[in-house]
Formats: sequence, structure tokens, C-alpha cells
Amino acid sequence: MFLPDSFLQLLLALGATMNAPTRASWVTVVKGWLFAGRRTLTGVLVAAGAVGDKHHSAYYRVFATARWSLDALGLALFALARPLLEPGAVPLTLDDTLARKRGVKMFGTGMHHDPLASSRQCAVLSWGHSWVVLAVRVQLPCVPGRYFSLPLLFRLYLNRKSAARWRLTYRTRPQLAVEMLKCLSKGVPERRFHVYADSAYGGQSVLAHLPDRFDLTSRMPLDARLHAPVPARRTTTRGRPRRRGPRLPNPEQMLEKQKARHLTLRLYGRQDKVRVVEGLVYWYSVPNRLLKVVVVEPLTGNRPVQAFYSTVSTQTAEEVLQGYAGRWSIEEAFQGSKSHLGFEEPQGWSRLAVRRTAPMAMLLYSLTVLWFAREGHTHYEPPFRPWYRHKVRPSFADMLTTLRYACLRSAFSATPRDEQGQQKPLLLLPGSSQAAA
Repeated sequence: MFLPDSFLQLLLALGATMNAPTRASWVTVVKGWLFAGRRTLTGVLVAAGAVGDKHHSAYYRVFATARWSLDALGLALFALARPLLEPGAVPLTLDDTLARKRGVKMFGTGMHHDPLASSRQCAVLSWGHSWVVLAVRVQLPCVPGRYFSLPLLFRLYLNRKSAARWRLTYRTRPQLAVEMLKCLSKGVPERRFHVYADSAYGGQSVLAHLPDRFDLTSRMPLDARLHAPVPARRTTTRGRPRRRGPRLPNPEQMLEKQKARHLTLRLYGRQDKVRVVEGLVYWYSVPNRLLKVVVVEPLTGNRPVQAFYSTVSTQTAEEVLQGYAGRWSIEEAFQGSKSHLGFEEPQGWSRLAVRRTAPMAMLLYSLTVLWFAREGHTHYEPPFRPWYRHKVRPSFADMLTTLRYACLRSAFSATPRDEQGQQKPLLLLPGSSQAAA
């Protein structure tokens, strides 16, 4: 299987920190990953047409024992995404997702909350891996009006029972998130960042440990204890200085006591009428950081009152809400990686193999979007769907299909004219056409 030159250049730039033999095997795995029906390593090798080129154990060693850093790949991916970044703070999206697994001997597995199988009345636990993911949010010139979150950095979360079983120090998801933020801060010291995360990462465990040059927008509990600035201290006052000012109404009380504005916002692809109040406050759990709090009561859609905050006190309420709404793009990245790139399918069981293999699906998601932004959009042909005439923008599935067709064109154009060379792409064609459909 052959890759388009433009995509191969992105791939080689991403794997520049690997040595030559490891990078060659890794590129072969990526080729097969695009077309494999199920992303086991043997299935990937069959799809790549690499069976017999070298012993299959060499490809297993790429993930299980080879010396390379997944964080280095993430930082290289950020460098590739730089042309799509706008001036100012770089928007980041932070969240976690579950990869369902089977088997008790696989490293890092445990019981975790399954949001897809759960409801408001019933919480469901599933066996698998819980991944904390940090992504950079971009807008493509060829797909206006839509955000894409490109996964960069990954951390595998082990619950207390799993950490004890594997004799590792237990670390919470927020602690893993802070570690990734510090990694990005160290790797990209010249840029400022703005993180958008849900309430799981909005508490003091992240807010109080944000690296320099990082801001955060997240949700706030409606009963949060809020305070005014600390009043000026008199010189004759004895005792310790005050850390918090006078108590202020909590977010729920703010909506009742303050005069609200009525706004019409377009969020999550639809228009909503809302009542909004806002203010500058200090949160009890992080008393040294001024926050912009925005409390929203939807007047349509039958949704509950919600409160949000931003560490950028100069932002307007509209900017806070629209920035947080863009966080949904990481959910689309999770869905695309699982449905189209087999994020949950790798069967590696050793420690390094588990930590490296599944994130390849999300890195490939990011590479596919970057390739489409650079060149792929020129090859994109909107499919004719009489029942779907209102579709105006390509989805990730369309981008992946465009890349697969480009790979097939490269395979045919690069095939020698001898009989053996002509057979190889023809053998790949049925499965490839099915995958690209």
C-alpha cells in the first residue's frame, strides 16, 4: 500500500524522533491502520500488504519495547498544526474517554463509569481503559464554521484498585491533566494557552496548579462559595492577613438577585434564548485567582441552570459561553477515533504496548484532519445523497474516505507493469473499497 506524498511527509515529520528502523515499521503500521477492518496488529499488517516483509515480531516491538516517546509525537503534531492557529492564546480541549476492553491480564484495565451506557437515573460501569486526552482546537479554512479538536497528549488513568494491582502510585485524572499541561508548557514555551474542560477538571486540583501562560474555562457548581476581593488591611490590625473578602451570593443566588440580560446565542448548532448574569469573584477553593463567572438560565430547550467561569476576567459572557461550547469538538474526535479508526480495538497487553497503541488511532485522526486541511480538500468530492441535500460541510468520515481513495490512486500509479506488481493493489481493492465506502 502506498501513501500520498503529502500525507507521508506529515507522517515522517511526526515520527522524526524515532530511529530509522522503528520509523519504517511504524509507517507500515499506519498504512495498514487506514484500511484494516479490525485494528489488531496482524490485521494491520495484512491490510498494509506487509506480511513476510520482515518478521511480525518487529512490528510488535515498535509498541512494546522500542525507544520513542508518545509525548514527543504529540509535540511534533502541535508543530504541524501551527499554520492553523490564530494569534493569541491557543485553545485547548481537555476530557477523558473510555475504551471498553475484555480480559483481566491486560495492563491498566479496570471498572470505570461508562457515560454512553449510563443515564441520569442509572450509572453504568464498564471494564476497560480510561484515557485522559489533551487536544488543540483549530478551525480549517476549507471547513468554515466548525471546530476540530486534534488530540495531542494522552495519559492512561488507573483507578485505585488497578494502581494497587500493578504497584503504581495512584494518580487522579486532574493530576494527569496537570501533567500534560506542564508537558505542553515545557515543549512550547513561546505560546499562551486557554484550556476548555468540563466540571471534572474545573476544581481546585487543576485550577490551583495551572502552569504559567495557561487560562481555564470550565463549569462551576451552583452552590460554590464566592467572595469579594480582600479589603485593604489596616496597619493597626493584628493577626494573620485575610485570605478572602466578604461573602458573595453563590451562582444560583446571583441569578435571583442580580439584573439579568436576555441574549440569543447560537451554541451547539442551534439558537437558544437565555438569561445571563455575570460578575468578577474569587472562589473559596482558589482564593488568589480572579474569575469571571457567568450564570445561564436557558429559556428554551428545557435545560437546567448552569454556571461557568473563566480565568480571563476581561472576557464577555458571550465569549465564555461560545468558547466552552467549542469543547464539544473533542467528543466528535472521540467518536471518529472509535467508529472509524478502531480506538478500542488494539489487543496489546503489556505496559508500554497499552500506553502507546490505542493513542495511535487519535494521532491518526489528527493527521487525517491536518492532511485534509493542507491538500485533501482539493480532492474531496461531496457524495451524491438525494436524501441529504442540506449537507454543506465534510465530516471526518468524508476526510478519511478521501484519504483512502488518495492511497488507492497512489498504489495504482506506483505499481510496476509486471504481473506480480499488478496483482498486489488488485488484491487490496475489495477490502479497500469496502473500507472507503
